[in-house]
Amino acid sequence: MAAEAHEAGSQLVQVVALLAAGVIAVPIFRRIGLGSVLGYLAAGLAIGPFGFRLFTDPQAILHVAELGVVMFLFVIGLEMQPSRLWSLRKEIFGLGVAQVLVCGLLLTLTGMAWGLSPLVSFFASMGFVLTSTAIVMQLLDERREISSPRGQRIVSILLLEDLAIVPLLILVTLLTPGAAKLAPAEYWQAIGIAAGAIALLVAAGVWLLSPFFRLLAESHAREVMTAAALLVVLGAALIMEVSGLSMAMGAFLAGVLLSESTFRHQLEADIEPFRGILLGLFFMGVGMSIDVALMAKQWPLILLGTLSFMLVKGIGIYAVARLRSKHGEGLYRAAMMAQGGEFAFVLYAAAAQAGIFTTEVNALMTAAVIVSMILTPLLVFALRWVMPKEKPSMDGIEAAEDLSGSVLIIGFGRFGQVVSQPLLARGIDISIIDNQTQIIRDAGDFGFKVYYGDGTHLHVLQAAGAGRAQAILVCINDWAAANKIVELVKAEFPLVKVMVRAFDREHALELVRMGVDYQIREVLNSAVAFGREALKELGVPDGEVQEVMDEVIRNDRERFEMQIVGGIYAGRQLIRGNLAAVTGKQAPIDPEGDAAPAAKQ
Repeated sequence: MAAEAHEAGSQLVQVVALLAAGVIAVPIFRRIGLGSVLGYLAAGLAIGPFGFRLFTDPQAILHVAELGVVMFLFVIGLEMQPSRLWSLRKEIFGLGVAQVLVCGLLLTLTGMAWGLSPLVSFFASMGFVLTSTAIVMQLLDERREISSPRGQRIVSILLLEDLAIVPLLILVTLLTPGAAKLAPAEYWQAIGIAAGAIALLVAAGVWLLSPFFRLLAESHAREVMTAAALLVVLGAALIMEVSGLSMAMGAFLAGVLLSESTFRHQLEADIEPFRGILLGLFFMGVGMSIDVALMAKQWPLILLGTLSFMLVKGIGIYAVARLRSKHGEGLYRAAMMAQGGEFAFVLYAAAAQAGIFTTEVNALMTAAVIVSMILTPLLVFALRWVMPKEKPSMDGIEAAEDLSGSVLIIGFGRFGQVVSQPLLARGIDISIIDNQTQIIRDAGDFGFKVYYGDGTHLHVLQAAGAGRAQAILVCINDWAAANKIVELVKAEFPLVKVMVRAFDREHALELVRMGVDYQIREVLNSAVAFGREALKELGVPDGEVQEVMDEVIRNDRERFEMQIVGGIYAGRQLIRGNLAAVTGKQAPIDPEGDAAPAAKQ
């Protein structure tokens, strides 16, 4: 009994140590600009076998923490609608294949120059070619560049590299000593199983997932929805793993299949806490895995080997990038993707088990990948000193600097242009920023002075005079960017009034919870005016039109107040539907059907 109590206490100490290490290290590293990834790696090293020895088996942590990478790819999949993936097909199968082939060839030659045999050099190099999805996606996420054009190209290449692990593992099997004795039918069987698993997952996503979540939504049990989200992610990962493919691929595919669903934002919110914690554990597990004794003994070889592999891979990435991109993006992509990744550990372990790698080669290459992962945040941080300066002030476009308007308008599209008119009519001094150069040029033709600036960055807000303004009007058509601006303003300029253009009803509710002073759905007033004129055209008397519209507006406001407390589906009884008139049945609020927009607008 005493032994069990001691073991339980020891496990509790480990849990506390994990949390404390992350909580202490990550804010420090982010504060000095090195990012959270390096903070997690440092925390893992500190509490691992070569630090305070609070953990002696980092593989056990990594085994669980790999689920963080899986969930991260599920969240990325939710952002990748099939139409969006199709639009990226050239990047995925063009840039991705080109980068894998070019870097694989260059690194294989580099490995042979280090004295490795061609076969060993090939697998050592291909493992290093597979960039760390976890690190790159985390860095892109911190910089809010996942949805940017250059971020999308990097994501496309990462997807192809994740897929590349499958043929590489098959090659390990084929090239294993004695593999020639295996029947070819076994390989075709493996391919058939993998294809069948993908088909099964796609079929389930198309015909089962949406009805499944719709049924659960009707129970109004939030914890059940969270459990269902985890079930979908882990179930898809398990199907892929059992069929011989990667768990990450299964989770990503599940996310893509749910990307068009009305539940997308709720699923992302449900998964986010688990994803963040487990992803942090993954990086800490990698930090614990650093064999300090081996590095101390072989540090010149490991360091020089790692730097040579990163340099050669970076050259290959830059060369491929320059086929379609500018110099700056080529440098950025090379710095981001020059490291080896987590799939290298899988490939190296398989090669060692197959007898292709010796124990020493496996240890050295694993150490090289870990060192490269450690160096990546430092390399990206240093990139700012060599990155060519962007020149947004070219061709008459000026960057925001020392602006002092009483009102700062962020975003000058159709919405922002209309918003500016009553302010200017009253003689109020306004400053305007936008990050689209064409909009800035076009506005100049109509007598507006619009400055270049991205409001999601604190230094831009400061330069645009956010701290001196009486009010900040966020008029951009980007849900995530608008929320980021609100977060920055509330944290840095708490006394300034914040008014925001909301994408839809759900976004408006989110903005209310964030504490904005005013929000309005971008289509609300125009839709109300449109409905009013439709009644008039149908011959409804003016007095009755006004009476009906007053009721519609009153119901809308009442339902919105109920939704602030009760969630998006509160106040459903205030929505007038047409299903009862058509079928004679009560109209349900279907989260996946045509009633969903009514619930959100």
